[in-house]
Amino acid sequence: MNGIRLPSADGALRLHRPNTAPLPPLVSGPARTRVFHAAAHVVADPLAASADSHPVIDWEGTLAFRHRLWEQGLGVAEAMDTAQRGMGLDWPVAAELIRRSAAEAHAVGGRIVCGAGTDQLPPGKPHSLAAITGAYEEQLAHTEACDARAVLMASRALAATARGPEDYLEVYGSLLRQSAQPVVLHWLGPMFDPELAGYWGHEDQDAAVEVFLKIVSEFPEKVDGIKVSLLDAEREVEIRRRLPAGVRCYTGDDHHYPELIAGDGQLASDALLGVFDPLAPIAARAVMALDQGNPARFRALLDPTVPLARHLFAPPTRYYKTGVVLLAWLAGHQNHFTMVAGLHSARSLPHLATAYELADRLGLFPDPGLAEARMRRLLHLHGVTS
Repeated sequence: MNGIRLPSADGALRLHRPNTAPLPPLVSGPARTRVFHAAAHVVADPLAASADSHPVIDWEGTLAFRHRLWEQGLGVAEAMDTAQRGMGLDWPVAAELIRRSAAEAHAVGGRIVCGAGTDQLPPGKPHSLAAITGAYEEQLAHTEACDARAVLMASRALAATARGPEDYLEVYGSLLRQSAQPVVLHWLGPMFDPELAGYWGHEDQDAAVEVFLKIVSEFPEKVDGIKVSLLDAEREVEIRRRLPAGVRCYTGDDHHYPELIAGDGQLASDALLGVFDPLAPIAARAVMALDQGNPARFRALLDPTVPLARHLFAPPTRYYKTGVVLLAWLAGHQNHFTMVAGLHSARSLPHLATAYELADRLGLFPDPGLAEARMRRLLHLHGVTS
């Protein structure tokens, strides 16, 4: 095989010879030792995506991808930031996404959690705590009406309005008192969304941890778990150690997930990760190794995926979705590389080329020839012939 020439950041071309031994298909039941959720992307409708101001979703392609995750034993984290919440996906479409995905999950017995936030509030203007609480309540009620567990997502509106920790305690306390079933609390760091800087009322993260844990400790029976997306493994371990009994820690750390999930011999994190969208075939095999009592095999499978994860989530981290959708297209899970709000243009061609190369080395493309042909098509579109 002659290979494909890929552009590097310095403008040079390098030769990559595609993998000829991809991972075989895998069908598996849910894991026993950990709970793994993949935060899944949405498939845009490229023929209608610019028809009006609202995003248009290819429902068949979007739901088919979720079925692939369930077939491999993974849960789906729906309508989260990987699905472009706050970056092109508005609440009306997110609400429909939750309704449809929850129905599909129940039909096949798949695990699902769904994001509930405040993004129906108009951006760029102040909102009262009552309005913010009401927006959360609307989304929480919708999620629970769909018989899905809610993930209380961090709120840009609350970050902009809150005067201090007491306002976070008031809003989250009100929501937890009325939730019909335990929820997941999500702390999304500013590397994922700059508008969330100072969340929990403190720029200092040590002080923010105390507020976060205070909310959990006051309502342990209403908190299924927490999702920590700070890309700070030591801080996550500290938070995990201080959680009340029975409250899970779902790692959202797309840089350090192997060691956090493996644990320290006493405590371990579960997972709710955007990177498990493209890594699903390997993540499924890794958690099977844990179920079989083989932590060495778990690390041998998952550790080599970290370079791809760190590349996809490189700054500006919020654009990681572009690489995720690229890999779904190259893998044949959708027939185009188009994203809601045009975010397929958010990463450079060298960045995308490296994502392809790293994923191919891991055997993530069911048909390496198709992946190579599609990558050549993308390169040609940008004036690169190889």
